[in-house]
Amino acid sequence: MSITDNITRLKNEMDTIKVTLVAVSKTKPVNELEEAYNAGQRIFGENQVQELVEKHEQLPKDIQWHLIGHLQSNKVKYIAPFINLIHSVDSLKLLQEINKHAEKNNRVIDCLLQIYIADEETKFGLGFDEAIELLRSEEFTALKHIRICGLMGIATNTDNEKQIKEEFYELHTFFNGIKQSFFRREDFFEILSMGMSADYKIAIEQGSNMVRLGSTIFGERVIKHWKNN
Repeated sequence: MSITDNITRLKNEMDTIKVTLVAVSKTKPVNELEEAYNAGQRIFGENQVQELVEKHEQLPKDIQWHLIGHLQSNKVKYIAPFINLIHSVDSLKLLQEINKHAEKNNRVIDCLLQIYIADEETKFGLGFDEAIELLRSEEFTALKHIRICGLMGIATNTDNEKQIKEEFYELHTFFNGIKQSFFRREDFFEILSMGMSADYKIAIEQGSNMVRLGSTIFGERVIKHWKNN
């Protein structure tokens, strides 16, 4: 199936169940993003800041750009003027840096706290206790140019569907607890970003309302340094 066919099918599926589709376009050339755009897709997720900035410059300005990969503090300044949502906030230090550059650009930047749920040491994210400690801290309360809109998590890369289901279930349960404890009156705390191409159907069953799909849309990813041809 073509990118257009995939987008049409997925958008119909996601609209029915009120799940937001993020098209993960890392390493993909601009012409493939344009095909997805022409099929109606407006939210794209990138892992690398440089690639994100270059694509933002070349593509229509009504695209919502999400940073879904690990974000280094020294790269925040490059995306602060335009980024719509940062999925991968995993420390107070990073939040403070985002806040600083958001203030410089006279805006409030929406963020998700990335929560560590996988049984893999290579994954990033806050532990449950660390996330609670962050939200309770005076340093967090002082940040006026960021907005925590929800949580993000990446499940273990495994064929064990029971394990994946349990990890997503735990994150959904934690999301509900954080909502009640810290954001009960805040309508903007509503995003639970769980699920990628291999496990998004399980994630949706466990309460995800935002999925990040790459190969399901664009086909298998080619591992190479991205550049526009």
